[in-house]
Amino acid sequence: MSQSLTIAAVLLVVGGYLAGAVPFGLLVGRGFYGVDVRQHGSGNVGTTNVLRVLGKRAALIVLICDVLKGFAPALAAGLLFDPWLAVVVGAMPVLGHMRSIFLRGGGGKGVATGAGMVLGLMWQVFLVVLAVWLLVLLTVRIVSAASLTAAITFPLAAWLLPYPLAYRVAALVIGLAVILAHHANIRRLLQGREPRLAWSSRKGASPAPPR
Repeated sequence: MSQSLTIAAVLLVVGGYLAGAVPFGLLVGRGFYGVDVRQHGSGNVGTTNVLRVLGKRAALIVLICDVLKGFAPALAAGLLFDPWLAVVVGAMPVLGHMRSIFLRGGGGKGVATGAGMVLGLMWQVFLVVLAVWLLVLLTVRIVSAASLTAAITFPLAAWLLPYPLAYRVAALVIGLAVILAHHANIRRLLQGREPRLAWSSRKGASPAPPR
């Protein structure tokens, strides 16, 4: 690998992690609503908790930002590097989101950022996983159930479609990481206590209007 590609790889690894570590849920909540989403709902900075606490508009902003921070580094890495290096670079935003240096090692569950990575590297798999996620969400209205099903579908689709071995291994690792990050949700699902999504109402905190 040339010196310029080596430098690009280092920059994407470091930059990808730092981009992934940016807690957009916290920034949107504090900046536009004066609310720290970590103090409400599940305490998570991801899209689902933002939806429950702040509503659809805030959740959509966070979702787009979280997907993009996974998509951009993965797309660049897939175009520039061999598959093994590409998946390392692509995984860094997911790691940053789940173990954010800005949140002292805390973070989200990696679903939206992981989806961005999949879109950047394996767009066909992304479409399959998205279809499964939407189907489960619309059927049971439980985000964690949809996310867990998508995490299981991800490696299955990657292995069934003609992708490099590196991408398939990454799909297994990331799918497992997302499942492990949902351990509390799995417990609540088994106990029948996992909340269903309310489409028409905003729950949780009562934030001030966006400034």
